[in-house]
Amino acid sequence: MKKVMLLVLCSLTGSILAAQDLLGAWTYTESSDDGQKVEHILILTGDFFSEAFFEKADGKFLGTKGGSYAATDENIEFTYEFSTQHPETVGEMESKVYKLGDVNLQLDGTTWTHVDDGTPGDLFGAWLISGRKRDGEIVKRDTSGPRKTMKILSGTRFQWIAYNTETKEFMGTGGGTYTTIDGKYIENIGFFSRDDSRVGASLEFNYELKEGDWHHSGLSSKGDPIYEVWSKRKL
Repeated sequence: MKKVMLLVLCSLTGSILAAQDLLGAWTYTESSDDGQKVEHILILTGDFFSEAFFEKADGKFLGTKGGSYAATDENIEFTYEFSTQHPETVGEMESKVYKLGDVNLQLDGTTWTHVDDGTPGDLFGAWLISGRKRDGEIVKRDTSGPRKTMKILSGTRFQWIAYNTETKEFMGTGGGTYTTIDGKYIENIGFFSRDDSRVGASLEFNYELKEGDWHHSGLSSKGDPIYEVWSKRKL
C-alpha cells in the first residue's frame, strides 16, 4: 500500500513540476507562403493560455486561439474558448504531446523558445474585466457569462481578447510586451487586430492591486480616459 501511495505521490509531483516549468511566454518563428516571417507567442499561466501569431516585420495580425489547459508530464490538454481560424473548435479539447528541454519546448512537432517564466510581472496570470468607474463610482460586471474580455500576462508579454464562448464569436485582440514599475503599467503594442497602425505605440497606465483586483487607469489607445477593474480568473 505504501509503495502504491509513493508511486502516486511521485507521479503527482512530476506533473506539478512539469506544469511549473511550462509557465510564462514561449515563441517560435516560421515563414509564410509569401516569405514573410510569422511570429507566434504562446502564454501559459497555469490554468489558461493564449496563442497569437502575426507578421514579425510590421505586426500585422494573423490569428489567435486560447482558453484553458491542463498538463500532465507527457501531454497538454487545451480546451478552446476562442479561435479565429477554427471557431468550430470552441468548447472542444485537443491533447498535444510535449517535451521540455532546458530552454525549449517541443510541442506537437514545433520547437518553442522560452521568453520568460512568469517573472518579473506583478500581474502574471489571466484576468477578466469585472468593473469600470463611472461618475466616480465603480460599476461591477458579472464575469460568469459567455461574453468575456480576458487579459493574459506572462512576466513580459500580454494579450487581451474579447470573445463569446456561446456564439463562438471573436471581437478583437491586441498584445505585445509590458512592464510594471513603480505603479506604472506600460504596454508596447506588438499587434492589434482592429488597427495595424497602432503597432509600435506605447501606452502608460497607473495600476494598483486592491484586495486581489487589478485597478487600471489612464488613457485608452484612442485617447479616452479609462478606469477599469480586472479580477483574477479561476477555473
